[in-house]
Formats: sequence, C-alpha cells, structure tokens
Amino acid sequence: MIRRALLLSVLAVPALAQERAPARPGTPEGEALLARLRAGGLVLFLRHADTRGEPCDRSFRLGDREGQRNLSPAGRAQAAAIGRRMEELGIPVALPVLAGPVLRARDTAEAAFGAARVRVTDDLNADDYAGGRLAEVLEGHRRLLADPVPPGANRVLVGHRTPFIMVAGPEVGGRALPEGAFAAVEPGGASRVLGILELAPLPGGGFHGC
Repeated sequence: MIRRALLLSVLAVPALAQERAPARPGTPEGEALLARLRAGGLVLFLRHADTRGEPCDRSFRLGDREGQRNLSPAGRAQAAAIGRRMEELGIPVALPVLAGPVLRARDTAEAAFGAARVRVTDDLNADDYAGGRLAEVLEGHRRLLADPVPPGANRVLVGHRTPFIMVAGPEVGGRALPEGAFAAVEPGGASRVLGILELAPLPGGGFHGC
C-alpha cells in the first residue's frame, strides 16, 4: 500500500536524533518539559488513549464504531485523567482542541477536554482511513504542526501515531509515542519535537496488538 511505502521511506532515513523516550512529571526531563508547556506557544500532539484488548479496525469507514478499534474502558479513564492532569499541572490549552474523525481520537479528545471544546477535522485522519487523500492528510498535519501558536496557550491535536511519524520523522517512531502520550512540538517552518510526555500512563500499556 502507498501509506506503508511512505512510512518505510521515512523510517529508512537515518534519524538526526535517537528515538525519543517518554518523560513523566516528577523526573528532571518531565519537569523541564512541563515548564516549557506552561509558557504556551507549542503544539501538543496527543496520540489517542489506550485501545488494548479491543478488536482491530475492520471496515475502515468513518462513523462505523463497530468496525473500528475503539478505546478500551481503561483508555476512556486514561483520557479523562489526561484532561484532569493538564488542568492540575497548569498546562494552558487553546480552544477548540482539534481531533481526527476516527472515533478513538475523537473519544479521547472529548473525554479529556469536553465535547463542546472539541472540533473534528479530517486533517488529523488516520492513515488507514484516508484512502486516496493520504497526501492531503499529511499536509494537514504539517500545517497544524507548523502554524504559529500565540504565547500563553498550546494548540492540542488528537490523532494517530503513523501519520505523525510520517511527518515528524523516525525520532517519534518505535516505542517513542505510547497511546495516551503527548509529543510537544515547537511550531515553525521546521517543526521541532521538544519531547514526549506521559501524564496518565497505564501499567503495561502504550501499544495495542493490531
């Protein structure tokens, strides 16, 4: 498939930096990243929450919940916890939060931030659901990651790992971006990943078996 060829071409390019390791609050890396997030002006790319144990995608049709891989019960609780932790830690969020149309992304955003604060956009679609529009979806990711963000708030995008790797590169591949983790990106012409943060990690979680 074209999407797989694109992903393999990205991963075949030697990384300028090693694969990222997620940080957590309470660690030196996590606290440094939190300080930067509190100042705002960044893009936070949130991979949807936990889906372990749920059936894999089958229909690849938007709106077809039965044919999609959905959040697990633990994932719904994780998403709500992410929203609470962001508020507790003083991470400012620019509204609306933007989410992809595949339900596990939309459900994560709505559980974390409230449905009234979420806007769904095809720019954050999953690669498997993009069909012949994958190039447009990747361009949408690039634009949302690059557009300036005013100080004092952070643009939050809720989406999927594979398109983000295609755009951001191999340093966010492998096990760098678990389910329910944020990549903090400095926007601009050459968007730069500053780090990855887990606010509500689950024991043994982070990656589904599909």
